[in-house]
This record gives sequence, structure tokens and C-alpha cells, in this order.
Amino acid sequence: MNIEHVAIYVNNLEVEKNFFVKYFGAKASEKYTNFRNDFTSYFLVFDNGSRFEIMHRTTMIDPKKAKYRSGYHHVALNVGDRKAVDDLTRELEDDGIFVVTAPRETGDGYYASIVEDPEGNEIEILAGSF
Repeated sequence: MNIEHVAIYVNNLEVEKNFFVKYFGAKASEKYTNFRNDFTSYFLVFDNGSRFEIMHRTTMIDPKKAKYRSGYHHVALNVGDRKAVDDLTRELEDDGIFVVTAPRETGDGYYASIVEDPEGNEIEILAGSF
């Protein structure tokens, strides 16, 4: 068994799509639109075939996101090695993306940083394997 994909709702579908394409090399599917259900989405496909769906509805609500709550917390993307973590984190910071945690060794055997995507969702950039 495996996770087929993970999905989140976002306010600005195009900005989020462009973020993952630019910084993480995701390939975006054609935009899916269901006018009857007020629903649009993209599947973002990464080099290893894993998929992340970003979705939007004009009628959704967006309460303030508490950091420690049940549900989605972050997405972790393995970029290969420590240098790639350092380089990508630096590039994101230079482009004005908020770095939550600078690159460091984690207690569970990874080398990782954490950044926020354009909507404040945490993205862990890591190297290593479990």
C-alpha cells in the first residue's frame, strides 16, 4: 500500500502552482475545473512520481491557521543532499520566502530546513532517509 497523493486547499491556485514548479521542479497537470461544484485543482508531480494536489473553491472559508492543531502540518520534500537543502533554502530566502527553521540536523536523522509557501503552509526541505 502507498499514499497515492496528498491534497490541500489554497486561496491562490496559480501562485501555489508556480511556487512548487519553480522551487521544487514539480510538473503541473492541466488545470481541472468543475464549474458545477465550484472546484479547480492541479496535480503537481515530482520526479519520483509522487503527487500533491492543490485545490480551490471560491466559496471556501479560511480561518487563521494555528501552528499546532490537528490535521495537515507540513509537506516534506527530499531534495537529495545537504548542499541541495542549503542552496534551495538560501534561494528561497533570497526570493523573500520566510524561513521558519534554518538548515540543521534533526533528531530523527534528517538534515532539513522549514520554509513557508506563499500561503503560510510549512514545507520541510530535507536530505536523508528514514
